Amino acid sequence: MKVTYIFAAAAAIAIGVALSQQPSPEQQQQQKKKQQEFMQRTMSFFTPEERAHMQLNQKANANREAWIAAHPARESTGLIPLPDLGKGMYKGEQGGLYPGGVNAPPEAHLKAGIAISHRIVPLDTEGRPADDGKIVMVSIGMSNTTMKFVAFQKLASEQTDLNPRVVLVDGAQGGQVAWVTSKPGTPFWEVVADRLKAAGVTHQQVQAAWLLQANPGPVEEFPTEMKELQRNIIETLHVMHDKFPNLKVTYLSNRTYAGYASSPLNPEPHAYENGFAVKWVISDQLAGKPELNYDPAKGPVRAPWVEWGPYLWADGVKPSKSGLSYVREDYTEADGTHPTPSGRMKVAKLLMEFMKTDPTARGWFLAK
Repeated sequence: MKVTYIFAAAAAIAIGVALSQQPSPEQQQQQKKKQQEFMQRTMSFFTPEERAHMQLNQKANANREAWIAAHPARESTGLIPLPDLGKGMYKGEQGGLYPGGVNAPPEAHLKAGIAISHRIVPLDTEGRPADDGKIVMVSIGMSNTTMKFVAFQKLASEQTDLNPRVVLVDGAQGGQVAWVTSKPGTPFWEVVADRLKAAGVTHQQVQAAWLLQANPGPVEEFPTEMKELQRNIIETLHVMHDKFPNLKVTYLSNRTYAGYASSPLNPEPHAYENGFAVKWVISDQLAGKPELNYDPAKGPVRAPWVEWGPYLWADGVKPSKSGLSYVREDYTEADGTHPTPSGRMKVAKLLMEFMKTDPTARGWFLAK
């Protein structure tokens, strides 16, 4: 069974359609109709502000040659990855992955996450502990997320040291940006449900997630767009908590380098600034804000425990201190934004390394 993704250019929305053979003209027409219906249903959940933002992006994309002329591709930008920036500043915001310009979570937060991770055990389809049950990890996000997670799934299939009870389900979908995942009624979540069913697992068995999100066509100066993304990520975590009753941990990652972009979809410096939105979400949980509470002893639980997954941005060809860099060949010729197989595998390897070494992940992700 082959899965193809159909993109609705008018609204940058995509749906997955399973095909076993080349579709006939009649099937193509049916697919187009489903695509339009999917797009219309999704757009019906957008706020007036989100619709207006989408229209601005469409206008910019329609005049793409002018946009490219005004935003030539760059091999690097001079921006400093957040882990390398440390206590340094970017437009009034301190670097580092966590408050204080540091790259490790506070000891108390990590200790809590480890304790929670010890409760991640195989569950049956009703969410009850079972030796022959499953531990489901899902991805949530847009096109870049699904492309990278599919590469991660392939890489996982080649490993010999993973827990055989772990099931990786790609819930991310092309075009399904943070505006979409932050709303519980969007068709996005129906597709997630379909993919869980196809994998032979249930919502009750989902206990971990990888979340990587963005919004299209950012135009406002920092931090306006990223504050909106921060809210959308928090709202997405609320939806995930409600739909996956046993979700315990979620790892957050950021966008990769976008200096090669040939469209206004999500160029620099917005891709770089995406990392601040992720940092602010985690910082809010560290600060004990009730909308991100994961501890029932402190009030109603609204979200899973969260921490940074792998940090993915590097300044193009200029390696970060960790050695990460991106060349033009890591991105498609079509838009310089979506990753090629080499770009996908770079992220997949980073995510695999994280899952095998992070103290909140390795205990349940690796074989005993």
